[in-house]
Amino acid sequence: MKLSNFDFELPERLIALHPALPRDTARLMVIDRITGEIGDSHFYDLPDFLKPGDFLVFNKSKVIPARLFGKAGDKDIEVLLTSPCHSEPTGESMQKNPGFRIPACRTGRKSGMATNIWQAKAKPGKRLKISSEIRFSDRLSAEVKAEKEGIFLLRFNLRGGDFWREIERIGEMPLPPYILKARRERHGESIDKSDYQTVFADKPGSVAAPTAGLHFTNELLEKIKAKGCEIGFVDLHVGLGTFEPIRAENIEDHKIHSEYFELSQDLAAKLNKAKKEGRHIIAVGTTTVRVLESCQKNGILKPQSGETSIYIYPGYKFGFVDGMITNFHLPKSSLLLLVSAFYSKDKTIEAYKRAIKSNYRFYSYGDGMLIS
Repeated sequence: MKLSNFDFELPERLIALHPALPRDTARLMVIDRITGEIGDSHFYDLPDFLKPGDFLVFNKSKVIPARLFGKAGDKDIEVLLTSPCHSEPTGESMQKNPGFRIPACRTGRKSGMATNIWQAKAKPGKRLKISSEIRFSDRLSAEVKAEKEGIFLLRFNLRGGDFWREIERIGEMPLPPYILKARRERHGESIDKSDYQTVFADKPGSVAAPTAGLHFTNELLEKIKAKGCEIGFVDLHVGLGTFEPIRAENIEDHKIHSEYFELSQDLAAKLNKAKKEGRHIIAVGTTTVRVLESCQKNGILKPQSGETSIYIYPGYKFGFVDGMITNFHLPKSSLLLLVSAFYSKDKTIEAYKRAIKSNYRFYSYGDGMLIS
């Protein structure tokens, strides 16, 4: 299947530059996969479209201030941290493993927050040479240790609490480039440190928000539970696997970078019980979908933690997820392909065209849809 089949024209005015306030006033497109019926509502009405016993699963990963601005010599450099490593890959292992996906860098973020070695993207990357130093502040600097296919390996001079205190002080939230470009400014706004974070964010590790969860308030979560629904939380630390663009025209040729996830034994048991009882499992966000589908075999979840590079596109057979809450995504993105696999390519594109005609807001801060 060709990537061009997943393209569409989107007016720039529909790119949401700020979230809806309050969060749950964002619009909600409601799609019934069985009847094909499509309705328009708002997130605060979500409980009206749920049934007692439905099980909603959220990604509770917390976004880190991963965008850093520094200088290499007298040249300005922008760095986006993408994932931590415990040790430096050797030159030989880098050549054998594209994108640094090697054991040393696949330790995940469960304990990776203490490391001082990070994978990162840099702009402009051509200004960086191996062994060059990037200075981010009077306290924080990094040495460029390696580069492959646009991904740099940086060794910072600080680690642990010292590193994180400085990152919190000088780092910017990693807003998507299209938001920054549309705002016509280089830096994000201070309010994004709260706006670009779910109300239930817990474990630091993501370099992009699990955006479907941004629409939920604590009050809405309580209403969902009062409806008789159950909720649970997984972790998937969003990195290159989620937001890296597809460059291959044949979608089957795309490879996704691995991302760290956790599914607890307690939640797996609850979800397996709900599934056995015929209750609907509704994944909030494509990252949650990827966790659940990575952990299932023959419709049964196995609790685990580790790395997933699962790539879901049309033709994939879902084994556990019955419903999905998601935002409106970029054209030709892996996220759009995942939604198309769940709903069908043609119907998804038609729903997007309807959303454009109805002035739905798109992307990270935009509106969303419930597909069940």
